[in-house]
Amino acid sequence: MATINKEARANRKQQILETLAGMLQTPRGEKVTTAALAAKLDVSEAALYRHFANKAKMFEGLIEFIESALFGVMNKITTDETDGLKQVQLMLQTMLKFAERNPGMSRVLIGDALVNEDDALQLRINQLLDRLEASLKQSLRIAEAQGHKINDAGTAANTMISFVLGRWHTFAKSGFKRKPSDNLEQHLAQLITGCLQ
Repeated sequence: MATINKEARANRKQQILETLAGMLQTPRGEKVTTAALAAKLDVSEAALYRHFANKAKMFEGLIEFIESALFGVMNKITTDETDGLKQVQLMLQTMLKFAERNPGMSRVLIGDALVNEDDALQLRINQLLDRLEASLKQSLRIAEAQGHKINDAGTAANTMISFVLGRWHTFAKSGFKRKPSDNLEQHLAQLITGCLQ
């Protein structure tokens, strides 16, 4: 019986997070309130707080999903692909396509959904972005070790993460019409060529 209750709670938590993510996909980008979230789920606000201590914890759940999804793929890339520049290309594609497949998450990634929320959430997103940049930098250093002449791995990685952030931002601010993957191959070719000496 305890196992069933635990499973039901986990399913309800997942349902709350999925609904929150869905609400973040509205093109107008309105602030999500717990009252609106509860109404969407047809439960009371008190029912939400049985699963999450506060709204910040709900957003933390979304950020944990983002981290798990992105770094799960990034780790697979570095394990399966030995070519440093190919790793960079695949990582950039992963970041852009993740946002495209999860529009509401792009609003979390650019901090748009976190305005007026707990400052710790934005700090956590900043740390996630730093980790993504560090992953790109590491792959660029691998490319250097493989004989590619990289201008400056740190600057190149920073330029690349700035590009990704720009594409996420454009996607969210266009009401999810301008896809991050539009003309992706040309953009990535220019980015990667630009970091080579």
